[in-house]
Amino acid sequence: MAKKHLIIGLGNIGPEYADTRHNIGFMVADELAKQAGSTFSTLRYAHYTEYRQRGNTVYVIKPTTYMNLSGKAANYWMHELKIPLEDILVIVDDIALPFGKIRLRPKGSSAGHNGLKSIEALCGGQGYPRLRFGIGDNFPKGRQVDYVLSGFDEDEQTELPQLIERSVQMVNSVVNIGVELTMTQFNK
Repeated sequence: MAKKHLIIGLGNIGPEYADTRHNIGFMVADELAKQAGSTFSTLRYAHYTEYRQRGNTVYVIKPTTYMNLSGKAANYWMHELKIPLEDILVIVDDIALPFGKIRLRPKGSSAGHNGLKSIEALCGGQGYPRLRFGIGDNFPKGRQVDYVLSGFDEDEQTELPQLIERSVQMVNSVVNIGVELTMTQFNK
């Protein structure tokens, strides 16, 4: 049966944030749209695009609210498109995972991530799937903000395209076969 899915790539708007670790959600969303042949329009609280995939309708947003207010965009589009919390997939950077690790979870805590905290607070809890993209935690004590808002280093940039591609495959898999089967296939 055809379903509607809302994919939310987290990041910050503005050229100064474009290729930072914190914007990996935007990078994956951009690649999703590119591969689907769709383009983003700037609408309320988000850059928005939609496409069809195997009969399913896929809506992709990149919130324009800045990371800490991501829930405002998520809540608006969830209600606007009438999509239940469990059919949302949030793509987010994660310092608790080493660079190169990508994990899909059916739900969970914000783990201190301000974008996820905002979504949790405004969208009705933790019961939404998330694709956690590991960015590592290679920063001195107290320098987390500088780290997540910095660019990927040279070695990471070499691996980035294949990791973004793997993330796109995982998102497409969630749309086609669901979270549980995708986790079985990809979370190794």
